[in-house]
Amino acid sequence: MSHAVIESEEHRALRSAVAALGARYGRSYMDTVVREGKHPEELWVEAGKLGYLGVNLPEEYGGGGGGIVELSLVLEELGAAGCPLLLMVVSPAICGTVIARFGTDEQKRAWLPGLADGSRTMAFGITEPDAGSNSHRITTTARRDGDDWVLTGRKVFISGVDVADATMIVGRTEDARTGKLKPCLFIVDRETPGFGYRQIPMEVAAAEKQFELTLDEVRLPADALVGDEDAGLLQLFAGLNPERIMTAAFGLGMARFALARAVDYAKTREVWKSPIGAHQAIAHPLAQSHIEVELARLMMQKAAVLYDSGDDMAAGEAANMAKYAAGEATVKAVDQAVHTLGGNGLASEYGLASLITGARVVRIAPVSREMILNFVSHTTLGLPKSY
Repeated sequence: MSHAVIESEEHRALRSAVAALGARYGRSYMDTVVREGKHPEELWVEAGKLGYLGVNLPEEYGGGGGGIVELSLVLEELGAAGCPLLLMVVSPAICGTVIARFGTDEQKRAWLPGLADGSRTMAFGITEPDAGSNSHRITTTARRDGDDWVLTGRKVFISGVDVADATMIVGRTEDARTGKLKPCLFIVDRETPGFGYRQIPMEVAAAEKQFELTLDEVRLPADALVGDEDAGLLQLFAGLNPERIMTAAFGLGMARFALARAVDYAKTREVWKSPIGAHQAIAHPLAQSHIEVELARLMMQKAAVLYDSGDDMAAGEAANMAKYAAGEATVKAVDQAVHTLGGNGLASEYGLASLITGARVVRIAPVSREMILNFVSHTTLGLPKSY
């Protein structure tokens, strides 16, 4: 039995291989991509060819046969090199996992090889303008019409729709027995009539754009439904736990990148007679941040191991805690890194200031820190609900 706390030789080798790839691209590559309004196409393609984008997907469909442990490691190392691929959170982690676990053989054959080698991508649409964190208020509905499904609704803050071949949409269908609405997942091709998307201008300097979606009587064939119509909630959480773990990895990579820049600067920058890093006012907050990042990483690794072992309940709790811890650690690490550099922390040359808004993403998405505190209050501690 391998221990989550101590990484295997295989994992360490994967880490250094991904770090080497990241070092060849780095922050300057990402800055250029963002500035030119492009997508990190070259890095995505190369990471796919090397097998890094599909490490969690089944080998029979061209994946690496690993799990979220390996996939989160890949994203973390790319982030630590300054060039995280945000779509990894969505395409292989959420959509790939859901299709691998619940999709029909036909869906697996159609999607998994492309998701594994990066030649195809899939976005994920759950958030709605009026529902926020309350997924019970999702108003995107799917109704049957003969053998087809017809989807109507709106989604907001959906990443990468412009480059994704399709979007996995969370809709709700009426349960014939109870009359209640239950969640269901549908694969909607980007070119499907009635599927529209509009870019949302964002202050976050990211290569991946955010979109508002409109689904206007979108007609889908029966086989667009993923998995069993009655297992919607189970399937949904099978995708949401990896999303939280991967968001933690995204943040922790960013935090490590920021701290490395700050430490490097603190070692070499002299103001009086010694480097500023010799002063405890500079050194201690960086040391504290490093400790908090390491603690969050441990929880992320625990969550990934639990998820890969098939313990969805325990993984859910750990994934939420990991996302919370990573959000807090990332915001603090980036803030401290910028502060360490003083005016240079805001200069484009050092590439840290743009992370101030980026770091907030980890606190806000895919679920806010407050909703995680609610989850821990109710589920873990058994406290009564206020809503």
